[in-house]
Amino acid sequence: MSQPNTNPADDAPAEAVAHVEVKAVVLLVLMSALIVTFLLYVMYARGVFESTQRLVLLSEDSDGVIPGMDMTFSGFPVGRVQRVELAPDGKVRILVDVPRKDAKWLKTSSVFTIERGLVGDTRIKAFTGILTDPVLPPDSVRTVLRGDTAAEIPRLVASARALLENLDNMTRSDSAINTSLTNIQAATGRLSGKYGLLGTALGSDTEARKLLQTLEHVDALLLKADKRVFGKQGVMDEAQLAIVQLQVVLKDASNSLKKVDAVLVEAQAVGANAKVATKDLGALRAEVDASLRKVTRLIDEINRKWPFARETELKLP
Repeated sequence: MSQPNTNPADDAPAEAVAHVEVKAVVLLVLMSALIVTFLLYVMYARGVFESTQRLVLLSEDSDGVIPGMDMTFSGFPVGRVQRVELAPDGKVRILVDVPRKDAKWLKTSSVFTIERGLVGDTRIKAFTGILTDPVLPPDSVRTVLRGDTAAEIPRLVASARALLENLDNMTRSDSAINTSLTNIQAATGRLSGKYGLLGTALGSDTEARKLLQTLEHVDALLLKADKRVFGKQGVMDEAQLAIVQLQVVLKDASNSLKKVDAVLVEAQAVGANAKVATKDLGALRAEVDASLRKVTRLIDEINRKWPFARETELKLP
């Protein structure tokens, strides 16, 4: 019987790896340092070590708002939701930490909104219209506006239903629009008639015919008046002759007035002399009256005597 061939090297015990414990400890330390470095980097990236200021946003509800979500300004994150809590008045307080280096974008006139679309997450946005306004102070409290697309769907459905009902009312046969269209069609038919727009405006062709006849009469009267006034030997010609004669009369009157002025000058001189003569006018008048009375008595005496006596009695046959 043959004996098995044995190798002495196979039977020797495996040599132990040198410094296994030291290498394991070093590996654990490196792994721990790597993990701590990663955690510190994540905390730094999340802004844990940044100097921040608190901003409180008030909302009606916290649907879609979770701690850790960003608040953006023009698409860039300028704050992070730290906590969401319920206020004593029933409103939701959203506590936002804003880095001080980004607080310059938030002003006292800034507007904050919570937008929630049909697809996607809820977003908190800040809008600043006037960048020259004062910076928003720390621990400020602002009311946030909500823009929920899903909440608008019932309102849109109700508006669409009302619109369809109005459209159905408008398209019925007895609706006001159909009545108006019928009236428009009748008016269009009158427009295409003999008298056109005139018949449409007056309501019937008969009224339009009467108006045209009246206008023709007025036109004829105007033609006659034109001939009478502006025609040959018309009123205007007579008026022009009268104006010429009036000018001559006025010229004569002007000359007469000049003569009257001269007479008045002379009359003033005569009046000055007459003022002296009128002092003896009373005595002269008395003498004239006495002379007239004597003459009157003399005439009466002559008339009473014959043959100058008159028969004053009237005899009837």
